[in-house]
Amino acid sequence: MSDDIHDFFDENTHWVEQGTGSLNGGSEPPRPPKSRREMRKRRKARKQKRFGMLIVIIAVIALVVGGGFFGVRKLHEIRDSRNQESAAVADYPGPGYGEVTFTVKEGQGAVEVADALVKADVIKSAAAFTSVVGANDAKLYPGTFTLKKHMAASDVLTVLSDSSKAAGFLEVRPGERVSAVISDAVSLSGIAQSEFDTIINNKGDGILPAEANGSFEGWLEPGTYNVKGMGSASDIMKAMVDKRIAKLDDLGVPTGADREKIMIIASIAEAEVNKADYYGKVTRVIENRLDQDMALGMDSTVAYGNNVKPGDVTTAMIQDDSNPYNTYVNKGLPPTPISNPGDNAIEAALNPESGDWLYFCTVNLDTGETKFATTAEEHDKNVAELRQWQANNQ
Repeated sequence: MSDDIHDFFDENTHWVEQGTGSLNGGSEPPRPPKSRREMRKRRKARKQKRFGMLIVIIAVIALVVGGGFFGVRKLHEIRDSRNQESAAVADYPGPGYGEVTFTVKEGQGAVEVADALVKADVIKSAAAFTSVVGANDAKLYPGTFTLKKHMAASDVLTVLSDSSKAAGFLEVRPGERVSAVISDAVSLSGIAQSEFDTIINNKGDGILPAEANGSFEGWLEPGTYNVKGMGSASDIMKAMVDKRIAKLDDLGVPTGADREKIMIIASIAEAEVNKADYYGKVTRVIENRLDQDMALGMDSTVAYGNNVKPGDVTTAMIQDDSNPYNTYVNKGLPPTPISNPGDNAIEAALNPESGDWLYFCTVNLDTGETKFATTAEEHDKNVAELRQWQANNQ
């Protein structure tokens, strides 16, 4: 009951200063009292309003206090991050000292190389190197490089992005013989010749496919190999053979005895001419001669059997029937390929050009110009042209 009385006076009583006369300025009579229900409603609204204001005040205080806390924490985070970044990109001023032999492996990215450089004490931080690689959009070449300790990251990149500064890379070229490839591999890798000889004498056991018949000739894929980064002669030989097999599979070369035959024909074409335009015709000459049971009569095979260059073949060599690679006296193909043929020669052996040629002769040894003939008389004219060129260019 007392609450109702208080509500009544709160809502309807208007205090005036003493001496002013009547309530409401004397112009209006006092308003009638409200119902109890409406007074309760008013009282509830006031309470809700006060509660809402309290919540707003609390929220504002929380935001101020919390914002200050998180703001301080964020500032600490930014400061710590900058400190970390500053430490991460720490770099040596260079130029460095001493000597470090450093190998970049095939397929390694900038991050892996950077981590290895830090471990080798070449650079101060991995981030210093990766950032300079990214900024220059540089390419890192595989190989073995000579660096120093405590080098500036930019100086290291200058070395690792220059393929000419890479050591220990073996370049296998189309037309090279196995003996030349192994000689280079020994020199570049530092692995003893005896290790390679043992593999050759064991006929490539565990490395060569069965159709190679124990001979590496023709089964080393031309290309570049990081032999300095390989641990043994076996690793080097296997890498070259595996790439050769993969390439032959990609080219669609039949397996088994047919694969070896293709390799032999391709190796002769590779050795006989130096222009890809002629490979298809040379392989056709070989096929035509085989079909007609003619001796191939190739200087390149005779030279291989005597371990000399084709230009050094003598009449005695041509008449020597003890040389299984002498295709002047022995009909059919030689026992093995005589070099490592490239893709063009292999594809030509797979798909010889159409023609009835039985002879060919390179008439200009400077340009490699080669002429093909279907008869012995026409071939003799081409040989005479070669002899005249030789006489004019001695």
